[in-house]
Amino acid sequence: MGRYVRLEVRRALRDPGFIVFGAGMPVVMYLLFTNIGQGANPDGAAWKVTSMVGMAAYGALGAAVGTGTGIAEDKQLGWLHQLRITPIRPRDVVLGRGLAGSVTVLPSLLLVLAAGALVNGVRLDAWQWPALVGLMWLGALPFTLFGIGNGYRLSAQTTGVLNIGCLVGLAVIGGLWFPVELFPHWLRVIAEFTPANRFAALGWSTTAGGAPTVATVAVLLGWLAVSGSYAVVSYRRAARTAT
Repeated sequence: MGRYVRLEVRRALRDPGFIVFGAGMPVVMYLLFTNIGQGANPDGAAWKVTSMVGMAAYGALGAAVGTGTGIAEDKQLGWLHQLRITPIRPRDVVLGRGLAGSVTVLPSLLLVLAAGALVNGVRLDAWQWPALVGLMWLGALPFTLFGIGNGYRLSAQTTGVLNIGCLVGLAVIGGLWFPVELFPHWLRVIAEFTPANRFAALGWSTTAGGAPTVATVAVLLGWLAVSGSYAVVSYRRAARTAT
């Protein structure tokens, strides 16, 4: 199990496309949003913190759901069949891939937070930085499992398109790119019930010096249960068709 997780992590981190686009693009977007559009945000310092968390969440979501694209490609190459004949149980395969996907979330998180501190001058208390990383790292797991489920269930092309569509939709509606306070009232209500908004709320509550709300934790735990079940069922279905 441990060797399998290390193998998947090495494969992901060796991909130059992941490093450049998966981890680098959220940093570029964050710096653009906070240094070009400051005229629309009177409180520039607060916006830099809010946007830092939002873009870190966006980068983490992209890395999380993007795990599924690699799985779909592996499935076409016969890697799933090789796993099927090993003694690794289906839930352990999904868990291992989920753990590996969780590791690939860290570069996006850390790079955006580093840009906030080093370029935009964001200052937080010493305890807030590790708390921010830890909470958002754990909070990305449901989205990793969702991407894994898509990868096992769909073709590589369909998985890629669906993941991008979900990522952009969740980012926009969840308020990761723009403050939800700018939304119409009806859209603001919807945003607060989306998993992406609750995911970012883990970070926003931390930067405000508080703890996540019960509603935020409940939404993410519910999403974790649903996406985890979806990933296991998808793997079993794909494994049956691979034999």
